[in-house]
Amino acid sequence: MAKLSFSKASLHKEGKKLKLYKQYLPSLDLKRQQLMVERARVIAQLEETERLIEQCRKTVFESLPMLSNRDIDLAGLVQVGQITVTEENIVGIRAPVLTSVEIKTASYSTYSRPHWVDQVVIQLKTMLELKLQLQIHRRRVEILEKAVKKITQKVNLFDKVLIPRAQKNIRKISIFLSDAERADVVRAKITKQNRLKKGL
Repeated sequence: MAKLSFSKASLHKEGKKLKLYKQYLPSLDLKRQQLMVERARVIAQLEETERLIEQCRKTVFESLPMLSNRDIDLAGLVQVGQITVTEENIVGIRAPVLTSVEIKTASYSTYSRPHWVDQVVIQLKTMLELKLQLQIHRRRVEILEKAVKKITQKVNLFDKVLIPRAQKNIRKISIFLSDAERADVVRAKITKQNRLKKGL
């Protein structure tokens, strides 16, 4: 840290710093609040997706107990095709967004397989989409967590370190300058009195 200079120029410089810090802090804090709101929204979406996945599992378990029959080959019925993931700008932070998912269904004979295979295909498609959405939500939460942590550190730096330090420096310099000014006045009076005494 640079040594503090006790001059009017230094006082002016510290005043400018303080003004700048105080101007910058509210925008930083607003950004932090916006990121926290977005993080809470994405966490709610993630929890909802997890609930839907659990609901899908429960539906399969209750309505398709015949899946336990290993004699019927269900492999390769459903596959993920093309996935489109774009980026969204959230107050300067880039976060992924799942914009489209193509789920391919293998062609199969409805005569050679039981009627309930159609329901299995529907549930598999739903589950695949939900799992992909869950991955994106988790990634978004991770990105937003890091961003909130980083911006909170900046807010704390300004609020708890830089602003108090500038205020402290201004106080120190102001006290030093007023003491120096008072000392100059006292010296001037003493010099004047000495001249008056010598003149007599």
